[in-house]
This record gives sequence, C-alpha cells and structure tokens, in this order.
Amino acid sequence: MITKINKFLIGCLVGCGIAATTTSCSDFFEQESDHVVYAEKDHLTNWPDTVYSVMGILNKLQAIADRTILLGEVRGDLVELTDKASKDLRELATFSVDDENQYNQPRDYYDIINNCNYFIEHADTALKSNRNEYIFMKEYCAVKSIRAWTYLQLVLNYGSVPFITKPILTKEESEMEYQRYDLAQVCQFFIDDLASIPREFENVYPDYGDNVRSNHSHHFFFPVNIVRGDLYLWLGSTMGREAGKPMFEKAAKAYYTYINERNTNSYYATGLNFVMWAAGTTSWQRPYDNYTAQFMTESYNTQSELITMIPGDSIPAEGYYSQLRNLFNSSKDNDYQASIVPSRRLQEISESQVNCVVTNNPNVATYAPDNLSEHKTGDLRLWSILYEGFMNDDILGRVELQYIYKYTTRNVHIYRRTLIYLRLAEALNLAGQPLLAYKILERGLNNEVIEQEVMPLLSEEDSTWVANNISFNTNLYEILESAHLVSGGTCNTLGLHTRGSGYSPMNEYYDLSYEYRLPYRFNEADSTYTFDSALYEEIKKTQMAEVDSLILNEEALEFSFEGYRYYDLMRFAMRSDNPGQFLTERVNKRRGKDSSEGVDLTNSQRWYLRWGNGKIGY
Repeated sequence: MITKINKFLIGCLVGCGIAATTTSCSDFFEQESDHVVYAEKDHLTNWPDTVYSVMGILNKLQAIADRTILLGEVRGDLVELTDKASKDLRELATFSVDDENQYNQPRDYYDIINNCNYFIEHADTALKSNRNEYIFMKEYCAVKSIRAWTYLQLVLNYGSVPFITKPILTKEESEMEYQRYDLAQVCQFFIDDLASIPREFENVYPDYGDNVRSNHSHHFFFPVNIVRGDLYLWLGSTMGREAGKPMFEKAAKAYYTYINERNTNSYYATGLNFVMWAAGTTSWQRPYDNYTAQFMTESYNTQSELITMIPGDSIPAEGYYSQLRNLFNSSKDNDYQASIVPSRRLQEISESQVNCVVTNNPNVATYAPDNLSEHKTGDLRLWSILYEGFMNDDILGRVELQYIYKYTTRNVHIYRRTLIYLRLAEALNLAGQPLLAYKILERGLNNEVIEQEVMPLLSEEDSTWVANNISFNTNLYEILESAHLVSGGTCNTLGLHTRGSGYSPMNEYYDLSYEYRLPYRFNEADSTYTFDSALYEEIKKTQMAEVDSLILNEEALEFSFEGYRYYDLMRFAMRSDNPGQFLTERVNKRRGKDSSEGVDLTNSQRWYLRWGNGKIGY
C-alpha cells in the first residue's frame, strides 16, 4: 500500500552547520541545539560532528518518552483513570483517539527515524584511528538499534506505517509516496538490518561519560540483542504459535545472548531484589523490602538493574520534562490528585497469589494469611511500590495521596534486567521449552538446575536444543536456597516469582511438578518403562498452556505501571485462537475479573492509533 507522508516530516529537518566544536556533555540535550542532521554534504567524518548528531537523536527520543509508557499502560488492564485525568488520557483508555490528541503525534517518531536515516547514510564507518580501530562504528551500530526500536514502537501503535529508510531532506521528498509496512514487515526488515552489525560491536556502546545531565551515557542506548529478541518475539506472534516457533527460538537465543554476554568475564544474574516476609514471621506487619530501591537507582555498573532509559529534563521550562511523576503521584503541581491509579484487576492478580514463607527451619514453609491491609495479601510487589495515604490541608481538608515509587526520577526507564529474563521465559515457552521457562519463574537458572532438573525430563531433540543454546556459568550463577533465608549465604539468582510471592520452590500452590511427570509408559509384558513421544507432546502442550498463564500474570506483578502491559496483551492475543475476543476480554477486566463492560476490540484495526485520515494507521 502506498501513502503520502506530507508535511509532518518537514519538522525533522534541522540546521546545516556547526556553531561550535567544543561543547560540554551537559549541553548536548539543550533544546536550542541544532546539531542533529547536516544536509547537502557529508559532515559525519569527525568526532564533534558525529557526537553532536548522536546526541541530537537522543534529544529527539525525549519527545516520545512519556508516550512510550502511557500508550502501553493506559490501554491495558492494570490501571484506571481518576477524575483528574485529562481528556487525552481518557481517549487513550477508551480507544477513541483523534488527530488532536497530544499522544497521537507520529511526526515525533519520524523525526527520530529521519535523523537516524541520515546518520546511517552519512557516517564514515570505514574511518580508523592510528591504532587501526574503527572510530565511529560504535555510534553507527547504536543508531541502527535506535532506529529499529523506534520503528517497532511506531508500528506497534499504528499497525501500518509509511516505511522510509533514506533521509528526507526536502519538502519535495516529504511529499513523495512511500510504501506502507505492517508489523511483520517492519520486524523482518530490522531483523535483517541488525544482522549487518559486526558481531564485535553488538555489546559495545558510545561512551560519553558518567555526567551527561548527571547520567551515565551507557544507559542511553538500546542493546542490539534485546531489540533483536523483541523483533523475533513480535514476528513470531504475528505468525501464530505453531508457525512462529522458529522465530521464538531465535528470540530466546537473542535474549539469552544478551544476558550471557552482558559483562565481559562476568555474569548478569537475576539479582536478589525481592520483598518478603521474614523467615518464621508471625506479626504480618511490615515485610523486608529489598525491592523498591532498584527503581530509584540509576547509577551504572556491571550488575545494574536499569539497562536503557530516555533522560528527561529537570524543570518544565527546559522542554522535554517528563510528566509521569505528576500523572502517577500526588504532588503540589497536580493539587495532590494523581491521574492514574491501580486497577481492581491488578489488585486481584496480586491478591490471588499465595505467599510462601520459610520458617526458622529452612525445610518447612508456611503461608501468609489473607485479608491483610495495604495490599499485603498475596504478592508483595504492589505493596512495595505503592503508597496510599492522606494528609490534612488547612484549605482542602483531608487529601488522599498516592505515590508509585517506580516514578521518582525525571528519566523514563525503557529496559531493565528482569524484563529480559521474563521475555526469555516467554520466548522459551513458545519455543517448546516450558520446563526451562518455568524454572526462570520458580527457581532461577544455572547449569546445575538445567542439568539436574530440566534435562532428564526432555526428549532427545529438546535436550539437544537446550545444550546447544542455553548454558550458564555454574560458578557465577548461585541459586537462592531456603537456607539462605534463615542463616544467610552467598547467592545471586532466584526465581522471578520469588521477588514478591515468597520462596517459590517450596510453594505447593506454585508447584507444577505434577505437570512435569516423566513421559514414560509402563510395559506390563516385560516390566519396563519406555519413552512415549506422543505422551511427551501431550504433556508439553499442557505445560506450555500453564506456563503461558503464569508468565502473563508475572508480567502484571513485576511490570505494573511501566508501560509494557498493553503490548504484552497484544502479543498474547495474536497467539490466541480468537485475538479480538482475547484482547477485548482482558482490557475490559480493569474493573475486576467479573467486569465485562468497556471497549470492543474484536476488530483488530481498533487496536491501533490512526492519524491524518489514514495517512498512518488503518
């Protein structure tokens, strides 16, 4: 399909010259900077020009930062809007967005894309230093990854988009007709495009120091293997469960490769960020919280939870000031009235978890009671990141307050470590490895777990795939055991469900061992057990459905308010027997599992935004 892109792309054309060649990193995000794209001749052959251009692209990303979160969260089932919410937010929630909505501005995505296109076409990647090292290859690869990520966000939100990979530098070029790509086409293009990145540059990024607006520049970039994994996961989802299996295998491999190669000669374990009742507790008052602080920490080191963020400005007058803190939290700026609150459905999912508490005897477990206050029933992550209280104001009287501790900084977080582990679990399950995926949720992975608790239950074909694709360093990935919760000890890896629901390996309500019985049949004639391939496939199908459900719930428990939920529901819907019905039912559960009123998404075109009478979108 062909469409005109028209004048909304003209806005991404910027200055042709360089005002100065010596500017501190703190100035790179200033609004008045024109150092983004240089038209008419190649300028990207020296360090200042190239750095200015990359920083200009990062500046453009700021325009879509809040939108990335809000489009993914407000349209899902985990939040509801208060009376304070704006008309534009309400249109998002009701899937009734028009061209005037502030969150429906596709031009901002094309601003980024056009700048990336220019950089990719004009950067001198062959240039080497006197040490025979490529000078600009880090920037070139980083920009390719940014472009792929941005196009993925664009097509996820619009469904069908004009596809342009050459820089548009004139009004005439902007008015040309361009072919439209859907999600599958965008994913396939950038899978192929990222394949051109040299292997040695997949894990290295431009280093502009640790004081770019008080942030380390390492956090500004989008790791190639994470973006690649996302592209494969979405492409497979458009194909369906069975046909998409090869894509899911490649997605799992990409996520695993990122984890395995994240740090040179080191590791990238799940970490021990959890909120949990103390062993043997009986008071049920205040759990031990080692979970919340990770959302307030943006310093960079080899074990950082935060992987990628879009930095924001510190005051509204500077231009790209994130409003997320004012939308999710009570503050003086919003008269202490938050616009976005937890939905009843999120609370139900949290309360439905059974929290397993280790006693002072590490071999014995008990369970936290129901009907606790302050969201302490079930999974504790909601309690950990949410404060609900009140204050007495001389004028306003009693004022209800809400703080969501995931939104305490001016920066917008995009990728973090736990997300990659959970997407790895999703991809593994879809690739036909449900037991391996389940272990990520229940216990955590290292070689010992794989060899002793996974491999013996797999067919020869499946065990060969695991052996060839997934292997952790046993000496560095140390599993949390129940004894650690009583007497301490060295560990760095746990099952993701343990982050909020207690010690999952001992939780009989989370135990799927009955699903993983050995697929052997007893032969009465000779009193032997033989492997039964048909039984194995039957068991695996049951396992995959069960783990699928656990993963979708885990995504809600771990990533509420972070902007992933609507897209998670979209992926699961695409893989269901009736996508429109699945998404409609899920979104309409915002007000509780028994709720059925709301939006009609049975027509998949309603899943997406639309702009300019169909110039973008369906």
